[in-house]
Order: sequence, then C-alpha cells, then structure tokens
Amino acid sequence: MSKPIKHDAPEHSQAAPEARQTDVPGNEHRTADAEMARVLGTTPFHMALDSSGAGIAHWKHDPLHDVVEPMTHHVIMAYNGTVQHVERRSGQSVATGTFRPGVVIIIPEGSSSRWDIPKPVDVVQLYLPHAMLTRVANEADAAAPKDILERTGHPDAITSRLLLSASEIVESNDALDTLFRQQLTELLATRLLLAHASSPTTIQPVRGGLAPKALLRAIERLRSDSDADVSLAALASEAGLSRFHFCRAFRESTGLSPHAWLRQHRLEQAMNMLQNTDEPIVSVAAELGYASQTAFAAAFKKMTGEAPRDWRRRAR
Repeated sequence: MSKPIKHDAPEHSQAAPEARQTDVPGNEHRTADAEMARVLGTTPFHMALDSSGAGIAHWKHDPLHDVVEPMTHHVIMAYNGTVQHVERRSGQSVATGTFRPGVVIIIPEGSSSRWDIPKPVDVVQLYLPHAMLTRVANEADAAAPKDILERTGHPDAITSRLLLSASEIVESNDALDTLFRQQLTELLATRLLLAHASSPTTIQPVRGGLAPKALLRAIERLRSDSDADVSLAALASEAGLSRFHFCRAFRESTGLSPHAWLRQHRLEQAMNMLQNTDEPIVSVAAELGYASQTAFAAAFKKMTGEAPRDWRRRAR
C-alpha cells in the first residue's frame, strides 16, 4: 500500500542526491523484520511476531550508514541508548534529529531513507501493518488513518515508555506475557492514531462495563487451568465485542486491564501454593504456566518485592 509520506519539519535541509526515492513497487517491499535484519546485518536480541502481522523486536546494533528500503509495516522505535545526533535523508530533504531516551522514531510503511547513525544503538521496535491501524480506528468509531508521520527523534515519553516495557518479555510464550504484548500492541496502535497521524484521530471515551454474563465468561476463561485460549482476540470474541471495546469495558468493570487481572490472579495462586503446600518452587512455577523457575521468581519479586523462597519463609 503506497501512500504519500509526511515529514517532520527538518532542523536543516539541503540537497541529498544519494538518497533513495520512496516510490518502490509494492512487490519489492520486505516485511519489517526482514528488512531490519538485512540493513542492520545482525539478528535481534529478542523478537516476537504475532499472527496479526504485528511484531515487537529488541535490537542492539552497530552504527548505521545505509538505506532502509520500503517495508510492508509502519515501524515505531523507542530508543534506549546514549545521546547522539543522526541524519535521515529522504528524497531531496535531510532531517536531523537527536536520539535519546524518551523519543520515538517512526518509519512509515512504504517509505525509504538513508540513515547516518554514528554510535551503537539499543532500540525496541514495533511493527504495525496499516490494516491493523485501520481496524483499531474502525473499532473505536474513529476516522481511518491516511498517512503516518515520519519521526526522527521526536519527543514522546508515553509511547517510548510503553514500548520499552515490552523488552523483557518479547520472546516469552507464557500466556500472561503473550496477553501483555497483544494488549500493548493495541494500545500503541491507538497511540499512533492519536499522536502520529497526519490528521490526528479523536477517540471518544468508552462508557459502561461488560454485561455480567460476559464478564463472568471472560473471568472464567482467564482463570481456567486448561489450555484455554486467553488471547485478546478470543476474550473479545466470546464477549461479542471488538478488542478495542473489550479492553476498555473490562477495565471499567474490574478496575484492571485483562493482563493486570490475570497477573493479579496468578500472584494470588502463587501465594496460596507457597503458603499452604510444600510444593517445590519449580513445581509452583510449572503449574502456573511459567517457562522456568527463574521467570517465575523474577515475576514474583517484581510484584511483591521478595523472592518466592523468602516470601514463603516469612508467610509461614
């Protein structure tokens, strides 16, 4: 899908004859993960790709002086490294910017630029198909986006903080972390519509929670000890709602997002097992669906401030 690309007003402009043009035939466009692997010449530190076509990847790479070719996704990046000044050349324009924590970088679908980044980079990237933005806008009863703005070190602490929060759980297949990634992707898509579209989208607040029966079904699915599908799509479908409206209605009903509710439920289960049984911690972790004892211990300590073994000793 080719669209005109909007640009930030550059701090400095000059002729840039070596820059590639953005008008490349669609069948030559690579997926974002494939193009990033090509141009960066390395593999991601972590990566998770969703069946919807969206994805999150954590990259650590060397300085870059090359052209990023057109991609089939919008790419949103949160920078997490030392401050550095960069150049981005698109067509005949040159945009300069500063990479620092708290800024975002956006490469719209179908665009192509030469990047000159002098220092190593630590960045978390979100890959969004334009179709997903359209779906999120439709579900929110908002106007579908036409163009996404190019951003080169644009201040946006909210988007940066949200995206960086995914870096530790990118590759986990745990149901809790998978639900978190799905929820985060929906939230970031909404944020992109609100703050980085050529015509900013207005989304009206959702009023009212889930119907009692729908809430009960959602909670039963989240609490299930079986291999029940607790993906955001499955939860929303069972409630007869879009993912956008389900997330907001669930929060209205419970005070928590689906991910936060499941995390709290897991914590309560863990505390009960640690206090009232002699199950080894590795068995508690496995029963609650954690990939390893280490993953469980890290999650437990993050929520309680104590390691499971220390908490068990104190609770008894």
